[in-house]
Amino acid sequence: MNNPLQRVGTIYLPVENLEKSTDWYIEKLAAELTYKDLDKAILNLADQSFFLVRANKGQSSNFMDVLGNTCFSLTFEVDGVNSLHALREDLLKKGVKTGEVENRGHPGRNFVFYDLDGNAFDVWSELSSTFEKKR
Repeated sequence: MNNPLQRVGTIYLPVENLEKSTDWYIEKLAAELTYKDLDKAILNLADQSFFLVRANKGQSSNFMDVLGNTCFSLTFEVDGVNSLHALREDLLKKGVKTGEVENRGHPGRNFVFYDLDGNAFDVWSELSSTFEKKR
């Protein structure tokens, strides 16, 4: 049976200050603003629609695993280890809180970065096979 779910269309992220967060995503990640009102902003980023939703202080998309580690819920992909290192250096220059490049025991390398509200995002140096075929 074929899966009728074709792709993830929208990702929702809680943010405390909608104005500052919208500017951060545009300036740091080159997101494109497509809509904004008092409670949300819609951004295009990495061929996805991201909704920044105004939320109470301390909210994030992160969660704790059974070992007590804070985990991200989203991984971006880049095309190769050189692109991974270049992106990390660019984010560091822009003042983005960014972790070290990691070897997690699978193909490629990863690092984690954080937005203004502490939402964690992973970056992986490998493109998915489905995306590779579409290029």
